[in-house]
Amino acid sequence: MKKVGFFQSVRLKLTIVYILLLLLGIQVIGSYFVGELEDELKRNFNESIDSRLRSLTFSLQNSYEAERGDSDPSLESEVQSLIDDFNQNDIRKLQVINYSNRRVIATYSGDDFDQSDVGKKANDPIITSALLYKSSDSNIKLDPSTEKRLRVGARPVESSNGEKVHAAIYYQANMGEVYDQLQDINNIFARGTVLAITVTALLGILMARTITKPLSEMRRQAQIMATGDFSQKVSVQGNDEIGQLGVTFNDLNDKLKQSQATTEGERRKLSSVLSNMSDGVIATDRLGAITLMNAPASKLIGQSIEEVQGQSLIDILGLTDQINDMGDIDSIGSVIIDLSSEDQPLLLKSNFSVVQDEHGEMDGFITVLSDVTEQEKVEQERREFVSNVSHELRTPLTTMRSYLEALTDGAWEDKEIAPRFLDVTQNETDRMIRLVNDLLQLSKMDRKDSTGLFKEKVEFVEHFSQVIDRFEMSRNEKNTFSRELANQNFFVWIDKDKITQVLDNIISNAIKYSPEGGTITFKAETLKKQLLVSVSDQGMGIPTETVDKIFDRFYRVDKARSREIGGTGLGLAIAREIIESHHGQIWANSQEGKGTTIFFTLPLINQKRRKN
Repeated sequence: MKKVGFFQSVRLKLTIVYILLLLLGIQVIGSYFVGELEDELKRNFNESIDSRLRSLTFSLQNSYEAERGDSDPSLESEVQSLIDDFNQNDIRKLQVINYSNRRVIATYSGDDFDQSDVGKKANDPIITSALLYKSSDSNIKLDPSTEKRLRVGARPVESSNGEKVHAAIYYQANMGEVYDQLQDINNIFARGTVLAITVTALLGILMARTITKPLSEMRRQAQIMATGDFSQKVSVQGNDEIGQLGVTFNDLNDKLKQSQATTEGERRKLSSVLSNMSDGVIATDRLGAITLMNAPASKLIGQSIEEVQGQSLIDILGLTDQINDMGDIDSIGSVIIDLSSEDQPLLLKSNFSVVQDEHGEMDGFITVLSDVTEQEKVEQERREFVSNVSHELRTPLTTMRSYLEALTDGAWEDKEIAPRFLDVTQNETDRMIRLVNDLLQLSKMDRKDSTGLFKEKVEFVEHFSQVIDRFEMSRNEKNTFSRELANQNFFVWIDKDKITQVLDNIISNAIKYSPEGGTITFKAETLKKQLLVSVSDQGMGIPTETVDKIFDRFYRVDKARSREIGGTGLGLAIAREIIESHHGQIWANSQEGKGTTIFFTLPLINQKRRKN
């Protein structure tokens, strides 16, 4: 995580807020203080001016009410004398205007006693208002030359009884000193503010650091926790809100540690289950995009998780013809998918289930893939087996029924026909008995009946010769037997009767399918510590693509001819079961028109030279 700079930190923000609060307080206090101080200074200034003007007004009133006329020259001298003796502090200009002629009779202006205004007529409205209306108005003006504020006003000089106005006093009082004092105070206040802000900033940084240090520590701990390390704790100092936050943070750390341990344990269990499942598992989101797939699923569909991640499950499994939308999967439940290629059949059973979130809403799908190729093959074989057994039993039963009905209808009285009908019935009965016996034997083998084999040590060449002798004695003249047996003893651990049955089935088939004058060849030799036995005929042969099927139950290359020459179609199937129960193998090689050779192997126990 990127380190937070000082100018982006909470510490700076707290310091700024602290300074702004202090500055706001200082400004509020300063504004109130300066405003009140300004009012007080103005009030004191005005009271001082008004007090002196009242004293001057009283003196002028006495002068005017002395027993002499308003135009007496001594009056002007006395008034000018009063003006000269007046305390001119803060007074910039002072004039006395006579009521009778509106002319200036005495004046004072600054430090020089300029008498140029004496005798001039006063036209200022404020003077007129004082003479006519006895008003004592004043206002503040700005002196253009000095740019300082002036209090300009006029006061009437009334008679003692208030019935007459003798004159008016016009004045200009300089307020610069008042505002200079305010400026000095503001400067002092500003310097104090700067000093206070500086001290406050330093204290604010220290205080903010004290406050944010636990937060920084928690931030570092959160970064450590993000890496999966929950071993460290935040140091808790104090019992305030930040201290309580630290306690809560440590509790959160403990709970996250426990939760992660639980989650990791469940993840390992789930990963182990998915990895060790023989079935494939594919997880998708609510839109059907693949998010997870285990190794068996990848093997079954022939694609890795990197290749299919994010792709639609419907497209990957080829369900576009069966499913239009992922919402239809829930109603389907399961479906058989044919992913067979030209070289290898592959049938997958897909079971779909919906994953719901904590609110019961659909959050995705889980698809379980099972390889049911062998199951479907077994099921197909079962159906074919039932069909074949039904057919094999129905044919002789139908024949027997026909002949028995004929006998019932009176054919039993015919001495020539009745024996033939009974002979056919007997043959069909024997055929059904052989079929049922073969089925019972196969049933025992399917159940892996341990009591079905009684093994013993047998010298195979001698035993093989005895079986061949038995067939050679009973054969007709159309076949010739050729023996190519090694001059050697081959000892095997076998059930003698079962192996005899295998040889009988193989040799019987060779005799049945051999042409007139054909030769049947018998061989026995060693092959990598195993006994290799073969029986060859020169019959019609078997197509290459169906050679391996002759060991399937009820399979016949030429069904019509097979039924003509008899047999149940189970001989080679029984032979395969017996040989495999002896830990051997059986197979066939054949060419159409050139004959067929049946091979099987048996494990050897010992091998000795036969004595001559």
